[in-house]
Order: sequence, then C-alpha cells, then structure tokens
Amino acid sequence: MHRWFTRSGWRRTKEDMMLELKSAYAINRLRKSGYSKKKFYKEAVILYTEINILMANGDKKALRKVVTEQMYSALKNEIKYRESMWSSIYWELVEPSVKIRTLRARMIGVDKNDLSKAFVQLTLEFITKQKFAAYNSKGALVAGDKEKEVLVNDIWVFEKSLFHQRAHWRLCGRIKV
Repeated sequence: MHRWFTRSGWRRTKEDMMLELKSAYAINRLRKSGYSKKKFYKEAVILYTEINILMANGDKKALRKVVTEQMYSALKNEIKYRESMWSSIYWELVEPSVKIRTLRARMIGVDKNDLSKAFVQLTLEFITKQKFAAYNSKGALVAGDKEKEVLVNDIWVFEKSLFHQRAHWRLCGRIKV
C-alpha cells in the first residue's frame, strides 16, 4: 500500500501497467495467428520434456532443432561441463505437470516499419515433479535418486516467428529461480 504514496511507487505502477498492456497486445497478435493457450501449453510440455531428455542424453544435434542459436550455445556448454563431472544422467518428468502459467508475453520487432515481421516470446513457469539421478563412470550414484520425486520450479522463455508460416516454438531462454 505504501507504493501509492511515493513517486517511485507511481512509476513502478505505471511500468507494471505498460508491461501488462504489451503482454495483452502480444497475446492478441498470437491469437490472430491461431494461438490457443490450451494447445500451446500441451506443446510447451512436450518441448520441455524433449529438451530435458536431450540434455540428459547429451544429444546436441537434436537439441539444435528445438532451441535458438544463443540458447544452443549455452546448453552445449552446460552439457560439456556436466559431462566433465558425471558419466550419465537419468531424468524423468512425472506426469501431469503440477502447474503451468504464462508470466509474460512480448513482441520483438525485426523491422520497425513492418509490424508483421515480429517474434513473440512467452515466458512460462513450470512447476513439475521430476526424477533425477547422476552416475559416475563406474555406474555409482553420485547425485539425486532415480526413485525419488522432486518438485521443480522452472521459468522458460519460448519464441516463435509470426512471419514464417511453418514456424515452430523454440526455447530461447531459461530464467534462474
């Protein structure tokens, strides 16, 4: 409530309102291209699962197809670092996801003179139950537990081109919680 009585509070309220308006505009543009929240959430869970499995298996070639170039570089480095410590990984998503929600939507214009040339990014929060285990070169468990479910909170950013007819959603960022 203190926010309403200070200059910085009013500024923050204005910024929050602008973010909400921009988010609504991006969702509206997405809907015009056939977007449905229910369909997208199903697709997002499939991508989330696929990317986590590819990461666990260290499959860089397949990973490249479902993430942006910048994200690919980061994930490739993550796999390399992980492989220096662990020999193999077990990862499993316990279905169904506990909760998925959209935190923010935004548009990124490629050409400021042509609004049809834009990307849409959706930031999603995934709350899931997962099983994870890491093994050393001798097959001994060194982290996690294959039998134990863990509650995981992830925030991922997905991106899709609005100007390519057959564009598909790709992971373009992960936000540390």
